[in-house]
Amino acid sequence: MTRVRFTIPDHEVEVTAIRAQGAGGQNVNKVANAVHLRFDIQASSLPLAVKQRLLALGDQRISKDGVVIIKAQEYRSLEGNRQEALRRLHELIDSVAVLPRKRRPTQPTRSSVKKRLEGKTRRAAIKAGRGKVEE
Repeated sequence: MTRVRFTIPDHEVEVTAIRAQGAGGQNVNKVANAVHLRFDIQASSLPLAVKQRLLALGDQRISKDGVVIIKAQEYRSLEGNRQEALRRLHELIDSVAVLPRKRRPTQPTRSSVKKRLEGKTRRAAIKAGRGKVEE
């Protein structure tokens, strides 16, 4: 499968700095280092097929309105979290960018069918021998 990378213009991605949750001492209460990334799928410049597959994905990060919301608070720096959020967005889009290969149904081989039926016959004989013994 070939990978298709889509470039997302900066004006389509809204990045907001927010305060991170959890432990972190004084720093967590003073500095807004976490990032909230919002990406509107419908208003984006992505191809229509990719938009439809994204909306049909059913991912919890995609709201009912078709907006991808990613929160990144892994790093202590704002830029690190911004890069992480963008990386996750690209990963999400790449997951639906390439269509999975269609499964071509195949026929079982003659020997595998024969082997399966012989196994069933053998098993049936074993089970038939478990009945009541008549004199």
